[in-house]
Amino acid sequence: MEIKKLQEKLTRKKISVWEKRDRKIIDNYANGYKTFIDYAKTERKAVDYTVKELEKQGFKPLNYFLEKGSIKDGDKIYYVNNSKSLFAIKIKGSLTNGISLVGAHLDAPRLDLKPEPIIEDSGIAMAKTHYYGGVKKYQWLNIPLELHGVVIKNDGTKVDVSIGDDKNDPVFVISDLLPHLDRRKGNISEVFKGEDLNLIMGTISISYEEEIKDSIKLNILNILYEKYGIIEEDLISAELEVVPSLPTRDVGLDRSLIAAYGHDDRICSYTALTALIESEPEIRSAAILLTDKEEIGSDGNTGAKHHFWITVLKKLLKLQGNTNIELDIDDTLLNSTLLSADVSAAFDPNFKDVHDPANAPKLGFGIAIAKYTGARGKAATNDANAEVFGKLRKIFNENGVIWQSGELGKVDQGGGGTIAKFFAEKGLSVIDAGVALLGMHSPYELASKADLYETYYAYKVFLNKN
Repeated sequence: MEIKKLQEKLTRKKISVWEKRDRKIIDNYANGYKTFIDYAKTERKAVDYTVKELEKQGFKPLNYFLEKGSIKDGDKIYYVNNSKSLFAIKIKGSLTNGISLVGAHLDAPRLDLKPEPIIEDSGIAMAKTHYYGGVKKYQWLNIPLELHGVVIKNDGTKVDVSIGDDKNDPVFVISDLLPHLDRRKGNISEVFKGEDLNLIMGTISISYEEEIKDSIKLNILNILYEKYGIIEEDLISAELEVVPSLPTRDVGLDRSLIAAYGHDDRICSYTALTALIESEPEIRSAAILLTDKEEIGSDGNTGAKHHFWITVLKKLLKLQGNTNIELDIDDTLLNSTLLSADVSAAFDPNFKDVHDPANAPKLGFGIAIAKYTGARGKAATNDANAEVFGKLRKIFNENGVIWQSGELGKVDQGGGGTIAKFFAEKGLSVIDAGVALLGMHSPYELASKADLYETYYAYKVFLNKN
């Protein structure tokens, strides 16, 4: 008996969320998420959804407060950066005390149309693509695909394009080679080439007169012109994203999982958003930061390397009456803590050999906290300080958050990155924490409803108590 008590005292037992939480509460939260993930097929759409939800809860744009000339406790502020990233904050006390921040990314692996995409070959009009982020190219063959994005016309007019998400819309397909003829051998990256990921756009000619060249391509361009008023040159100044046309579905007879495109990382973006909306910060200001381009290195003026949110904080410091902004922003950043809200790889019993079972997060066991990500000896990772993990662990344990630790596969097996390091270099205390997935970066990823809910709860506790 004494040994049993000693075991209970000294060893850690992982707890299933399903054991502790009300199933109805989990399902209700999951239903809201499914509405979001079905709508937010691109980062622009995710920002659009987020702004609408924030405004419903009384958040106002930064310009409103700049015109007013001051901010106070309880003010709720948001700022949109180039339509594809966003910062939102609830004010509590002086910003120089630091803020509690949850940062996630809104982009997801996909295919982008090339600048001059439409071609015709052997009686088929196709659209050429360039894949975005880490994808297994073969997974994008022979599945239904949608097209979403914006086109900027020569006169500056912005045209929103959305084809495939309405039940009456057509979808697109990248054809695969039938098994009867497929005798290709070799490395999978050589067998499936990026240049071969061409969408089938149509097969009907606009005219069957011999002197009309590329008449099928011309028919496709004419359809686009009639629907959107755009011409071929307009496609050069466009962002058109190809995403799976796969509606969100419950998975398993127990309906415990959600299959959807874009869990990475919109699942953490949604949980961060809802946590901020429902938060009541007790100690200091609470905020979320949703960025773009994480899947390709966080570059560009909408990625995490572009610190637009720091400029926002400087303006807020001034609105609080601070005068030495350069010193005050340093204090604000150094005193702040950020949860890098990104997904991790759940233990998959079909692929046991790539995981360390003792350290791989498991579906249904709560939010996964990763001290480090990176690859090849922790390269390109934040590698959080023990003090940060210790403080977060204490907050979570005291408030009943169900959590687990995790890492992205075995040592030397692979690895990955998050936005964490780009915030750590500015002086913030940073650690990764998010939902564990099966099939990450595939067109149809799997997440546990339990982990979805627990991650939302964990973020809310962090924003309230940190």
